[in-house]
Amino acid sequence: MELNENTPLFVISVAAELSNMHPQTLRQYDRMGLVSPTRTLGQSRRYTMTDVAKLREISRLSQEGVSLEGIRRVLELVTENQDLKNRVRDLEVELANQVMNQPGKRVFAAGDQGVVSLSPGQRPERSGSVVLWRRTR
Repeated sequence: MELNENTPLFVISVAAELSNMHPQTLRQYDRMGLVSPTRTLGQSRRYTMTDVAKLREISRLSQEGVSLEGIRRVLELVTENQDLKNRVRDLEVELANQVMNQPGKRVFAAGDQGVVSLSPGQRPERSGSVVLWRRTR
C-alpha cells in the first residue's frame, strides 16, 4: 500500500489534535460538508493529511473572522481553482502531444466559436481565427 497525502489514516481524535480542534467541531464540519472524511466499514471517520490541512485552513479563516458560510465558499473556490489548473495542465499536455505528432500541421484554431481541432489541410472557418502552427525544420 502506497501512502500519500490522500491516504485516510487518522481517527477523529488524532485529526482533532493535529488541527488543534475539538473532535465535536470536526463532526460538525463533516455534517456541514466542509471536510468530509472517508468512512470505514464500521462508519468510523478516517482523515487524510489533506483533510487536516483543510481543517487548519478553516481554523485560520475562522480566527480571522470569516463566517462558516464564507469559509465554505472560499474552500469551494479553492477546489474550483485547483480543478481548472489541472484541466489547463491536461490541455497543455494534449497540445504538446499534438504538436509533436503533427510537425508543420495546424493543431487547432481559436475564434468566436471557441477552440476547434483542425484536420490536416483543413482551414479555420473565420479569417480572424488564431491558428497554432509548428515549424518544420
